[in-house]
Amino acid sequence: MSRTGVAQLPLHTGHAPPWLFQRMVPLAREIVLFLASEFGRAEVLRRLADPYWFQAFGCVLGFDWHSSGLTTTVCGALKEGLRGTERELGIHVAGGKGSTSRKTPAEITAACERLGRDPAPLVHASRMSAKVDNSAVQDGYQLYHHSFVFTASGDWCVVQQGMCDETAMARRYHWLSDTVQSYVNEPHAAVCCDARAETLNLVAAESAGVRAAATELARQQPEVTLLAMPRHHRLAESDINPRYLHKVLLRTYENAPADFEALLGTEGVGAKTLRALALTAELVYGTRASQRDPARFAFAHGGKDGTPFPVDRATYDKTIAVMRDALNRAQIGRSEKIHAFRRLATFENRGRSPI
Repeated sequence: MSRTGVAQLPLHTGHAPPWLFQRMVPLAREIVLFLASEFGRAEVLRRLADPYWFQAFGCVLGFDWHSSGLTTTVCGALKEGLRGTERELGIHVAGGKGSTSRKTPAEITAACERLGRDPAPLVHASRMSAKVDNSAVQDGYQLYHHSFVFTASGDWCVVQQGMCDETAMARRYHWLSDTVQSYVNEPHAAVCCDARAETLNLVAAESAGVRAAATELARQQPEVTLLAMPRHHRLAESDINPRYLHKVLLRTYENAPADFEALLGTEGVGAKTLRALALTAELVYGTRASQRDPARFAFAHGGKDGTPFPVDRATYDKTIAVMRDALNRAQIGRSEKIHAFRRLATFENRGRSPI
């Protein structure tokens, strides 16, 4: 079973207190190291890409199940916890929240230089996953968090989150390289969410005709597309900047995208350009875009805000110790795994709090 997808959560006030985050870091590391030693790196990615497992992971680390802050904090703890173990473990974490997310390509490139591998496919995967969920799936959520986890062999998963200002809700998107056959056709193998919203879903299977038509329109001179744009539709002239749209369409005309993925990857092509092309394609070619929201949904140490009960710090520290002991007792055959748990000694006191 390899579920990837979307989880939608209400925003939750507060933040992880330092004493909790300092414990989340080593526990996240112990769990991942144990998973890698027992089941392999690919299984770590598969579980992170499963929104149900990821949510449970956050709860085990002491976050509330309904807190959107779980995503950013868990990813931050994972990145910090695995820092310095990448060479032995073979798992790298790039990106993060806000401005840190924009450093993802550079972080991937730096890691690949150390590994001696071409970073281009991984950078492309990172950029396309973000572009799809920010522009091709127009569900009202603006991405503000993007974490890209990958292995030395080139497998990867993405955990990213968007926010809707109107509803004060956050939506989390998961990707897994093993299940991505196309970046622009049903890239999420499964999506999990309760709330649905009005959505322009250009990566739905039933939007294949629109993708082809929009790509064809993008290859036309800008005047052709702009003249054909419907006057009365869900997209009004006030929704777009005509001069900017003309500039973008001129770029797509001059660089004639071969397919929708190439169109989506074109600099400057965002949600409004794609929406204009999709609606124009419906008018000119009669191909209608899917309105199907891709979202479908479905306490170990307590929660940071005391829900369902305050975090038991003694039990939390005991769990870290148990996980470390379990890893040390495991039959680790491969040399890189031996180095992984030896590395734990270096980090033994890291992340601990005197409180």
